[in-house]
Amino acid sequence: MDFLFNPEQVALKQKVIALCEEKLAPLEKKVGESNVMSREIADVLAESGLFKLFVPAQYGNTTPMPSLVSVCLVREELARRCPNAELIFVMQGLGSYPIVITGSPELQAKYCPLIASGEKIFTLCLTEPNAGSDVGALETTAVKDGDRWILNGQKIFTSLSPDADIYTVFAKTDPDQGTRGISAFVVEKGWQGFDPGKRMDLMAAHPIGAPVFTDCAVPQENMVGELNSGFKTVMRNLDFFRSTVGAASVGMAQAGLDEAVAYAKKRRQFGKSIGEFQGIQFKLADMATELAASRALVFRAAAIKDQGAERITLESSMAKLYATEAAWRIIDEAVQIHGGYGVIKGCHVERLYREIRALRVYEGTSEIQRLVIGNMLLRD
Repeated sequence: MDFLFNPEQVALKQKVIALCEEKLAPLEKKVGESNVMSREIADVLAESGLFKLFVPAQYGNTTPMPSLVSVCLVREELARRCPNAELIFVMQGLGSYPIVITGSPELQAKYCPLIASGEKIFTLCLTEPNAGSDVGALETTAVKDGDRWILNGQKIFTSLSPDADIYTVFAKTDPDQGTRGISAFVVEKGWQGFDPGKRMDLMAAHPIGAPVFTDCAVPQENMVGELNSGFKTVMRNLDFFRSTVGAASVGMAQAGLDEAVAYAKKRRQFGKSIGEFQGIQFKLADMATELAASRALVFRAAAIKDQGAERITLESSMAKLYATEAAWRIIDEAVQIHGGYGVIKGCHVERLYREIRALRVYEGTSEIQRLVIGNMLLRD
């Protein structure tokens, strides 16, 4: 896809590859599969300047606003090589993007330097035990008390919790209005009444927790955007970052294909490499073709956004749906090509097999993406 990228983006891609090989790979090996965020990896990402991709130009970005193509480029290469770094990178963006697109000038001035420098790590606090795809079912409340808001409620599946420093939280400010009664707030770890929660154990190690708010007081100035505008904000946030989920899927699928090709060349059965058998070649051909199609859909959506589209709901849903489902099939075939060795703990494709599964669920399941696409196609 390099034909699509400008010289700065090609240079960014090469920078990320070099960063992985020279600095992040040793740390990834040291950290391994962990449900605790690595501050060392976060520091390397911060020092590299990659977090500046999430802020406006006045805070260090080379473009006026975050470029979706650039974010997808980085996420793909990190997912392919350094999964712990990829998670920290994307959550810094997902957790801070509401501030960047709807925050007041004062809120941006307070937090954008922290986003860009990596001095603080951000995350998004949205999903609840009874509210996943149905954002309107949020039960966390925010009640006005003078010049502050009092938050009460339980969240779940908050990536990087309890390790993150800053949490963008969505809560009901008008419980009777459904999605029209949601607002967003910036909450800092350490504030009274905020418990970043216990860690959760997923099938693939992932720093994630379940924050709790118990009479947590949040200053009025930490409301993100206008009162009761939170649903629009979160939809714009997901609209942007769903394409990057596709990019991460592409990176993981590329890693799976790389492993499958290398194994097919060296593994010998019946007197020759298994790559010489037509059955294996057909698998590799289908894997490579689906991967190319996934990458095209991801960067199509990203390019349309960077060219000025206000919303890319249809394009990002298509990219997320196809790329995550294709990556699941590609990695499954990579395991199959490895045979028994592919299901041994420590084998790269075995880890990929567990890691790719969550991408078909978070930020809207494949079923939700199909609903979004279908509804948009049927609109007049």
